[in-house]
Amino acid sequence: QVQLVESGGGLVQAGGSLGLSCAASERTFYYLGVGWFRQAPGKEREFVATISWSGSRTDYADSVKGRFTISRDNAKNTAYLHMNILKPEDTAVYYCAARGTYYSGTSYREADYDYWGQGTQVTVSS
Repeated sequence: QVQLVESGGGLVQAGGSLGLSCAASERTFYYLGVGWFRQAPGKEREFVATISWSGSRTDYADSVKGRFTISRDNAKNTAYLHMNILKPEDTAVYYCAARGTYYSGTSYREADYDYWGQGTQVTVSS
C-alpha cells in the first residue's frame, strides 16, 4: 500500500508561482505512473498532469499546458508539480495519485489510479 502526502499548497497572487510535492511512503513508487488532479469548489475533480514511471513521458490538461510542469525524483520517492502564471481559476484542492501497475505510463483517467493523497489547497487571488 503506497501512501502519498502532498505539500506546498497555499495562497498566491495571480501571475505568481507555486510548487507542490508528493512524497510516497514506499520504494515501489519508483515503478508507478503519477498524476496530479484538482477539484475546485462545486466542480468535479479534473485531470491536471501525469508522468510515466521513468519520467520520460508527460501529459497535461490543455488548461495548464505551458504553465505547469510535472516532474519526479525517484531517488527521493517524490513527484512535483510546478505551477507558473497562476490564475484564479487554478484555485482548487490538488491531489497526487499513483497507479498500481509496475512500469506504468501516463494516464488522464482517475480510474487508472489506485493510490491518492489527501490533497493540498491552492488559492490564487486576483
